[in-house]
Order: sequence, then C-alpha cells, then structure tokens
Amino acid sequence: MSDHRYYFRTDEAGAKRGLDRLDSFFEDEGLPVATMEIDEEKEIWEVSIYAPGNPDDTLRDRIRDCVAGEFPDATIELEVFGDTDWIAKSLEGLKPVRAGRFMVHGAHDRDAVRTHDLAIELEAGQAFGTGHHGTTAGCLEMIETVMRARLNRPRAVGPVLDLGTGSGVLAIAAAMLGPVKVLATDIDPVATRVARENVRHNRASEQIRCVTATGFHSTAFGEAGPFGLIIANILARPLMRMAPDIKRNLAPGGSVILSGILASQRWQVLAAYNGQGMRHVETLWRNGWVTIHLK
Repeated sequence: MSDHRYYFRTDEAGAKRGLDRLDSFFEDEGLPVATMEIDEEKEIWEVSIYAPGNPDDTLRDRIRDCVAGEFPDATIELEVFGDTDWIAKSLEGLKPVRAGRFMVHGAHDRDAVRTHDLAIELEAGQAFGTGHHGTTAGCLEMIETVMRARLNRPRAVGPVLDLGTGSGVLAIAAAMLGPVKVLATDIDPVATRVARENVRHNRASEQIRCVTATGFHSTAFGEAGPFGLIIANILARPLMRMAPDIKRNLAPGGSVILSGILASQRWQVLAAYNGQGMRHVETLWRNGWVTIHLK
C-alpha cells in the first residue's frame, strides 16, 4: 500500500479558500487537508489532501469537482509516499510562524525557539489548518497588542472567548499573556478534541476550556461570559451574521478581534459591527488579509 496526497497550486489567498473548501467537503471522512508555501518569492502555495492506501482516481475526481467552481484551471496532481508516515510528511515543509513574541512550531522545530519566545508547539499529527497563514499571524499580533495594553489590569481583558478555535492556537496564546480564563469553541467535535490535546500539550488546561458549540447555541457562553475579549478567526460572512451575538456576549469596554477577512471585505465587516454600536480601533494588513480590532 502506498500513502499519497493530491494537491494543486495557487497563491496564499487561494490556499486559504482551498483549505476551507476541502476541509468543509471532506471533514466527515477524516482526510487531513493542509497548505504549504513552496516558493516565497513567486508566492506559490500548495493545497493538499492526504489519504492512506493506494491512489484512487475517484478521489481525484471528487477533489476536482469540489474546487472547480473557485479554481477552474487547477491541475490536481498526485504524490505517492510509499511507506512514509504521511502525516509527518505533510509537515516537512511547515515553517515556524513568528508573530510578535509568539512562535508557533512543530516538535521538529523546537531547536529554533529562542529564549524570550512565547512558544506554542502543535503536535505534528494535529497541525492541519492551524495557522501557517496570515490571518492567524495577524490574530497573534493583535492579541498581544490588546492584552499587553492592559498588562497591569488582566481582569479588564478576561475572560476570553476564542470562537472557532480550530487547533486552539489563539486560545493558548491568550492564556500565555495573562492569568485569564479562556473558552475555546468550535462547531467540529474533531477540532475541539484537537484543540483540547494541544491545550494540554502546552500546559494550559487550567485556563482553557474547549467546547463543541454551533454559533452561540451553548450554555457554556452564559456560564463563562460576558467576555472582555472575543477572538473570531473565521470568514467574513459568518462574522457579519454573528455581529449581534458577539456584541451581546461582550463585556462593557471589551474588545473584539476579527480575522479570516479579505481586504476587499473589510468595509462590509466594519459596517456590520458599527451597526452594533462598536468602533474600529486598528486594522492589521497581511498579504491581502486583514485582522480587525473593535471596541
């Protein structure tokens, strides 16, 4: 049997869209999806889906059908690994992410951690879709900015909500910056399990609670909130739909950090939150994506 991956090439923005689309389409089958930058100068990224066993043309056709609407010219290519550990293989080219004082890395890059880094280590088999992307780096920088501004007043920051936590990396980052309680939620129970394992691995279990919840439909929000900081790195449209709920669960004087937003969508998102009486504080720009801080 030969483990393998199917992949196509695009730019960074396309990689984010491709990851979201394939993740959504194949989530029930447990096939890992990953993105990887392969040529920084030419801005070339790969979007991959990994599968055990021998290559299957049916799977290739399904991937092609899944992405055809958004990537009509994409060529779905195949790489066969033989008996290679295909989960580890997917992470070989994954570079550490530095954002402010944070460094997000796999176990294979522990030697790159410097003395004053706030290092977050994600387990190799759990790193798919977890933030080697400008939106996560932007969130990490913004979390540090917002929480450091209130360093001497930690209660003014917490509790923290990480909505759509994925790997848990942003929840872990918030917990590293102060003695705050963090609620990390995701609609996907697999993501919740992954986040919980990463939280435990980074010794943050006493501060972070991971819960599976769709939107704000869980008693966990009322039990943990209202929140001094809400972080949501999702996509523009669901962020706009959730503006009233986010405002409702925000403590007076609290902050909101939003990402997963294309620069072209920035004004629409701002309009949705301005409509809830919130004001723009700062926007970080990264490779066509934005991270927004509101109060």
